[in-house]
Order: sequence, then C-alpha cells, then structure tokens
Amino acid sequence: MTIYIKPGCPWCIDVEAYLKKNGYEYERIDVTADQEAFERMQEIFGTTSAPSMTIGDLKLADFGVEELVPFLETHNL
Repeated sequence: MTIYIKPGCPWCIDVEAYLKKNGYEYERIDVTADQEAFERMQEIFGTTSAPSMTIGDLKLADFGVEELVPFLETHNL
C-alpha cells in the first residue's frame, strides 16, 4: 500500500490516522518534497490531488476516509 500525501492536507491527515488506527502498513510519499513523486502521482492517477493510493494494481485517487472504508471493504483489505 502506497499513499501519496501532501502535509497539512486535512484529508491526508484523516486517512493516515484511520490507517494507523486500524493497523494498516503503508509507504508514505510526500509529493510536496519530491518532484519526481509528484509527477509519478500525476501520471498514475491523472490528478495532482492527495491523498491518492495504490495497492498492487488497485488505485484510489483524491479521497477521504468516507471513500477509503468502502474501497478497502470491497477489496477485502
């Protein structure tokens, strides 16, 4: 699980808090600190909005906890 985030983004903060609280392990990529990561995020998701995440071939872009929970449940994660 890889999460592309922007520090200070309220949705990013909420998503990370949810993942930590529920014991998910993930790689955190700060796209404001890494231009290549920002460009990679834009290429993968077609957006510059965060948070965005990949889990294997699965993608979820520009979401909050209210979109994350059903996504995880749908994919049995």
